[in-house]
This record gives sequence, C-alpha cells and structure tokens, in this order.
Amino acid sequence: MTHIDWLGKPYYSLDAYFKYTYGEKCYKLAVDAGFTCPNRDGSLDARGCVFCSAGGSGDFADKYNINSQIEAGLARFDKMAGKKFVIYFQAYTNTYGNVDYLRSIYTEALEQEQIIGISIATRPDCLGDEVIALLEELKKEFSDKFIWIELGLQTIHEKTAEYIRRKYPLSVYEAAVQRLNKINIPVITHIILGLPGETEEMMLETVKYVSDLSVKQLNKMAIGAFQPPDVHGYGTDSKTKNITYKKSNFMCGIKLQLLHVLSGTDLACDYAEGSFRVLEQEEYIDLVIRCLQNIDERIVIHRVTGDGPKKILIAPKWSGNKKAVLNALHKRMKELNARQGTV
Repeated sequence: MTHIDWLGKPYYSLDAYFKYTYGEKCYKLAVDAGFTCPNRDGSLDARGCVFCSAGGSGDFADKYNINSQIEAGLARFDKMAGKKFVIYFQAYTNTYGNVDYLRSIYTEALEQEQIIGISIATRPDCLGDEVIALLEELKKEFSDKFIWIELGLQTIHEKTAEYIRRKYPLSVYEAAVQRLNKINIPVITHIILGLPGETEEMMLETVKYVSDLSVKQLNKMAIGAFQPPDVHGYGTDSKTKNITYKKSNFMCGIKLQLLHVLSGTDLACDYAEGSFRVLEQEEYIDLVIRCLQNIDERIVIHRVTGDGPKKILIAPKWSGNKKAVLNALHKRMKELNARQGTV
C-alpha cells in the first residue's frame, strides 16, 4: 500500500492541511463574541446541553471586544511562530444573533491582514435564510479567505440526542449541511465519543454517517484522493523555506471529541450518581483508531481528543495531558500500521 504523506501523522490532520495549503503552520485564535444559545435563553431550554459548561465550550476564549481579542491572541505568538491565523468564534452559538451584528464581527475578523479565514461554531437550527445569505455575501467579498462552519452534531442517535438535550432531530443537521454545501461553505462536524449509553458500534455508526455525507460533497466538488502539492522538503525538514503550495478550493472536516465531565454541568451530577463511566485512555485510543480507519482519507481531522479546562475537569483526569494522549495514539497507530481510511 502506498502511504499518503500527512507530514508524519497517520491521518490527515488540520496541521497538515494548513501546511500543504498555505505553506506554513497556522494557528486558531478562539474568541467570545458574547452570544447565548437557544438551549440557554429559554427558546428551547434554559439549561443548556447536559455536558456544556457555563462557558459554552468557549472556556479558552478571552472575553473582550473582537479586535481586542484578536490583538491579544496575536500577541501571544512570537513573530517566528507564524504569520497566518484563523479566528474561531467558539463560545455558545455564533450565528444566533442579529444579522447586522453578525456581519460586523465576521467582517472585523476577515479584514485583519494576518487572518486567513474564520471558523464559526453554531447549531444547525440557527442557520436561517438571512444567515446563509450573509455567509454567501462574505464569501464573495473576501474571496481570498475562507469561512468554515462548525456544527455540533455529537451523535446520530436520537435517544442519546434527547439525553444530551440537543433539541433538534438529525434531519435538521442534514438540511443545514445541504444548504451550506450549495454555497460551498465547508462544514466541520463535531462528534463526541463516550456519551452515556452509547456502544462502540453506535459511535462508529455516527462516524461513518458523517464521513459518507462528507464524501458525497467531496465527490460533487470533484475532489479526488489526497494529492500533496510539490512541497520541496516538507515532511523531512519542517524548517524548509523553499516551499511551493496551492490553496485548496474545498474542505470537509471532522472533530472527534472525548466526552469531558465538567463541574457545574448536569452531566457531572449524573456522573456523581454513578449513572455512567468515562472511557479509560487505552479504550479511547483504540476507539479513535477505529473511527479514523472509517473516515475517508480526503476528510481533514481537526481534532482527535479535546481540551477540557483543568480547573473544572472532573473526569477523565488523564485527558488533561493532551500531549501524552496524542503521543500514545500515534505510537499505537504505528504499532498497528493503522491509518485513516484503511478499513
């Protein structure tokens, strides 16, 4: 079997995508634009999803105005670290607001010279006609940059979706993906591994479903098997400066997220009562490997674990050392000669 060069990893990582597309390492800067969520403001519920902390998954985002957050984020990086950044609208539901406000904050980010694009975390039921029209408008206005939408699907299983209080059926996710595909806006789908009551088979069903849906769009866009551009020395010498690269026209992505039990959540109450157990590290690594093997090799893997904030992380504690988890995953995949898309 001929191995694809993913810059030393056995899967198509976001880092590899950026380096092959832009010729250098790029960084995501998380910002908090002050949104709420229909699952918290009473529109659908007032409690939020069962696993969601008070930060709305934006616990690592600063909380100032957008420009101040961008400036603070850029200041954290040494000039030699990189010159290209992605603004990640992360906390809560980042299309759930007045369309004029959405236009202003997205534009603020896209106008920055060092920003190559924006990634917007939202719910599939918060992508109405006005929002879709705005995204299409900005995509044309900033044609040299990208706009990605990150959708928190988590699972395809309705019983689990009801437990986690997702508050929308699978058909809503499917419709949102179709609408975004029509205007060529890439979708990154979030999947949580280890949700209470889900078996390995159920989790793999979710992964295969998302992979298959993404493949349909990749095929429609006539994107073939991964073909790195002519990158002189890349993969053997990461410091090589003589790099030629090309920008990819379209990308489909998946985030594999380990279930974290965070303090102050309803999930934490269920965990304390012994209603479920969290995955051990070896279990999780083996599960991630099987997931990756069932994901088409053209799909970019944006995450294979997670960043539960240590101050509020109840379980699993081993997940707090992300570097160790990644090292263990890569080592295990090498031992098994396992790679993305090889089932």
